[in-house]
Amino acid sequence: MLGPFLSRYWIGSVENYNQSDIVMIGLPFDGTCSYRPGSRFAPERLRLASWGLEDYSPVYKKHLDDVKFFDAGELEFPFGNTVATLDIIEKNARQIFFDNKKYLGIGGEHLVTLPAIKACKEKYSDLAIIHFDAHTDLREDYLGEKLSHASVMKRIGEIVGFENIKQIGIRSGLKEEFDLMDKYSTLVNHSSDLNSIKNKKIFLTLDVDVLDPSVLSGTGTPEPDGLLYRELAEWIYYLKDFDIVGADIVELAPDYDKSEVSTAIVTKIVRDVLMIMS
Repeated sequence: MLGPFLSRYWIGSVENYNQSDIVMIGLPFDGTCSYRPGSRFAPERLRLASWGLEDYSPVYKKHLDDVKFFDAGELEFPFGNTVATLDIIEKNARQIFFDNKKYLGIGGEHLVTLPAIKACKEKYSDLAIIHFDAHTDLREDYLGEKLSHASVMKRIGEIVGFENIKQIGIRSGLKEEFDLMDKYSTLVNHSSDLNSIKNKKIFLTLDVDVLDPSVLSGTGTPEPDGLLYRELAEWIYYLKDFDIVGADIVELAPDYDKSEVSTAIVTKIVRDVLMIMS
């Protein structure tokens, strides 16, 4: 066959798993979404939008070709079965970590972070979490369900210890969630506050609703008074000297922004995260 054929993989991906240092996996799941569903469509749309990016970053002064990441495609999940879905993510993340590669998940809702961190913690005992979000995600449960995007950080804290979580951009949650944040001093306001975990392995989880809805409207639970894009980009840049072994970018719901600007913004965030992981 002659071609050339259009690729449906991320721009700059290497050709196979063995060539990679970072493995990107699409996580099309929004089964516990509590407001506006649709984040399961994000991974595919981000792949297509990636071809509108330049592969060179003038900020990081390198090309995506320098990153050596492999886009493994999207995992297939049994529709309606949250437990089985999380198990599939955990098994795939575990293989990536124990093959001494870094993991990058593209969601999907925020609950997809939990199984990845379970697998990461098996590989790296000295693990800390950097969490960008509008919401605390520290509920004990949501409508009686402990496995929820509204309680994902509570479950993660039970695995890594709440003292090993740092949260940025939080502005919405229950009083008891903010009390828990105060107890463990998880909320940080200055990049230098992250230096206390700089000697640890880091999993970065970035819920895109950390951005103000005036910047990014395409998300399931928009929350006013968020970060501007430049502010988020500066936080990400500060992390370039941290040892980030895993990351995910979640909660883009592309169909709520018909302009597709939200998708374009998240595509660039993904590129920046790839840059700091390499």
